[in-house]
Amino acid sequence: MADHVDLVLSQWHARRPDLDVSPMAVLGRLNRFARVVEAAQRETFARHGLDRASFDVLATLRRSDPPHCLTPTELMRASMVTSGAITQRLDRLEARGLVTRKPSEVDGRGVVVSLTDEGRRLVDAALPDHLATGRRLLAALDQDARTALADTLRTLLESAE
Repeated sequence: MADHVDLVLSQWHARRPDLDVSPMAVLGRLNRFARVVEAAQRETFARHGLDRASFDVLATLRRSDPPHCLTPTELMRASMVTSGAITQRLDRLEARGLVTRKPSEVDGRGVVVSLTDEGRRLVDAALPDHLATGRRLLAALDQDARTALADTLRTLLESAE
């Protein structure tokens, strides 16, 4: 079964047979699949009044050890975004009553971000839908194929980072 990437590859083979365009077979499909994943996740999160960034913060807090508190720096590292981006995310989540920021008991200059009861309820409600979206997107693969793909992607990411 041919897809759009196969068409692109055949066109490049016809125009530039001297070049190995095989990286496009993988990277083109990864890019196209990433757009499909982003759209599906955006739709899933929107049903819960969230976006990906908000879900990321709430989920990072939720999966942390109880009492589900992290510093903004820890959240920034877990999310791999800038401190400014974390501040904006926290401002929005705090305004909605989903997180609180309090002075750290350990570091008088620091702040600790906590998941509120409402934030926990929201992320707990959104997570099953998020996982169902992932299962739907990966339905063409059996468990062995998913495991193999996850291992291959881990190898690629480790080599690229």
